[in-house]
Amino acid sequence: MRRASSKLVSHLSYYRTFTPYLSRNYILELSPSVPANDYVSSLSSSSFNHIRPCKKTSGLLLSKAKSNPFHTNPSRNLNTQIETPPQLSSRQTKIKERSELEESFESATSTEEMLKAFQEMESSFDEKELGLASLKLGLKLDQEGENPEKTLAFANRALKALDKNDKPSLLVSMTLQLMGSANYSLKRFNDSLGYLNRANRLLGRLEGEGSCSVDDIRPVLHAVQLGLANVKTAMGRREEALVNLTKCLEIKEMTLEKDSKEMGAAYRDLAEAHTALLNFKEALPFCSKAIEIHKKELGNNSVEVAHDRRLLGVIYTGMEEHQKALEQNELSQKVLRNWGLSSELLRAEIDAANMQIALGKYNEAINTLKGVVQQTDKESENRALVFISMAKALCSQEKFVDAKRCLEVACGVLDKREAVSPVEVAEAYMEISMQYETMNEFETAISLLKRTLSMLEKLPQEQHSEGSVSARIGWLLLLTGKVAQAIPYLESAAERLKESFGSKHFGVGYIYNNLGAAYLELDRPQSAAQMFAVAKDIMDVSLGPHHADSIEACQNLSKAYSAMERGLNLQGCKASAMAIHLSVLLNSPYKSYVLAIQFQQQVIDAWEGHGPSAEDEVKEAQRILTELKNKAHGASSNELVTKALPLPHSSGSSPTRNFQVDEKRSNVAH
Repeated sequence: MRRASSKLVSHLSYYRTFTPYLSRNYILELSPSVPANDYVSSLSSSSFNHIRPCKKTSGLLLSKAKSNPFHTNPSRNLNTQIETPPQLSSRQTKIKERSELEESFESATSTEEMLKAFQEMESSFDEKELGLASLKLGLKLDQEGENPEKTLAFANRALKALDKNDKPSLLVSMTLQLMGSANYSLKRFNDSLGYLNRANRLLGRLEGEGSCSVDDIRPVLHAVQLGLANVKTAMGRREEALVNLTKCLEIKEMTLEKDSKEMGAAYRDLAEAHTALLNFKEALPFCSKAIEIHKKELGNNSVEVAHDRRLLGVIYTGMEEHQKALEQNELSQKVLRNWGLSSELLRAEIDAANMQIALGKYNEAINTLKGVVQQTDKESENRALVFISMAKALCSQEKFVDAKRCLEVACGVLDKREAVSPVEVAEAYMEISMQYETMNEFETAISLLKRTLSMLEKLPQEQHSEGSVSARIGWLLLLTGKVAQAIPYLESAAERLKESFGSKHFGVGYIYNNLGAAYLELDRPQSAAQMFAVAKDIMDVSLGPHHADSIEACQNLSKAYSAMERGLNLQGCKASAMAIHLSVLLNSPYKSYVLAIQFQQQVIDAWEGHGPSAEDEVKEAQRILTELKNKAHGASSNELVTKALPLPHSSGSSPTRNFQVDEKRSNVAH
């Protein structure tokens, strides 16, 4: 988790720990000349300058440097009284001791020193007075991140002391942020979200009321927004997390210099968040800004620029611009090699091999991987990744026997790493399953994906991956004819991915498209039409109505309506003639054909928008439209005969269904 605690610790520096609680009367008693409205500024000094020592000494001080004429005969001393400082009352002594304890806490620099000073103060101050000190100590512990339980304990004490009424305050907002951070570290995500949301609301009220400086609010607001992004990401709600990260960037743009290093890191963070959601086009400009800033501030050969370029390579890969991706990867490798970052260089070389495979340069990729495998440990995850990529290259060359051997080696390594690195192993298993799919080893792929799913279900932060794996299992079951088994996996995938990526993400659209195919295979055309309609709506928004997958969803919707020849069996029904007539009209197969024709015409219009390159698709769509019109004409004729009968025994026979299972896989992030 990217922590904001260190910044909040410094932000608290101008708050004196006990300023609100030291006795104002004490100050006025000891320093009557200090104006009442200046008592807070007087407290800023740790040396009690407002306590004025005696300026007169009527007694004579003995000094070795100066002889005393009466020393030889003390009895002749005419002034034997030496004035002593006035004695402090017990109340004044106690307050002075409290002030010294405060100063000890304020001057502490390490966590150990702060804890020791705090323990000494507990005997002299009540819980209410310890509120600010508890907050400071909690923030210090959270900054180190080693003891979230202790952090939470101090945060709780601070909240009880500071949250005295319903009025919003900056200190309460900071305390709520600390509560959220500590609960996040303890994986209590719902509790964390609750505290952070309340902090966000309080800060909004403070800003709206103008009761606090915007410059004071922004650092705390940034910490809260960053906390919300981390928690929502951990809960799999990545689409919502992206909104919070965007707000973080907006705050930094208002407070930091335009080309600062920290701004570069902020742009890269947002680019990574968009990449995780497969929003590659949106990620590109943010990543480009990060590179521009880091090159200007740190130089072209800095590690930060190398990291930016590696991310840019991933983005270009997602946009299927593999040559550009490879160019960025090579530039990144040069810098990583110069800095001696062997581990990161190894991953970059594996990425390069995958880019070469995407470009069809299989032999080059294999040679690259042969060089990399020599640098890996036998039981390392990197070694498994090398063999997975090797299998991909061999698979592309249809050398399936050799590819399977590579995958077996990879699985052997990963099996021993499941408990240590569950997320990385799960991602590797997903990649391996795709290789088995390519070789038509569907049962092996399904078995491996189910194993992956059981791992991901224990990791709430991987909800998006869980949804992706469920979608793939459902698609493979559908593809192999196990339709009834596929539906629960597809339904679960749709719910998980809507929470992670939003309801209008194209990946969710693919899942609904496959659900429609499943329902149609089970002779449930109404349910199928509902799913296809949702899929079409999502794809029209996310991909555009002229995208090939959007057109396919529209085509499937047309097929679903053409299969909706629903008959009525009203024999023995005692309903009125009007009720029967209305039922016949509402359940008319002719009505469903009208809808099927409308959607089929949309398919034709969309393909025609592609120009000459879609000539074959237009011809096929027109053929289907003609067929639908013929069926609709027949349904209309049958309907006229049916309507003439007061009590129809049955409707016409069902038309032959012209539909094949959609084999398009759900392209969802994993």
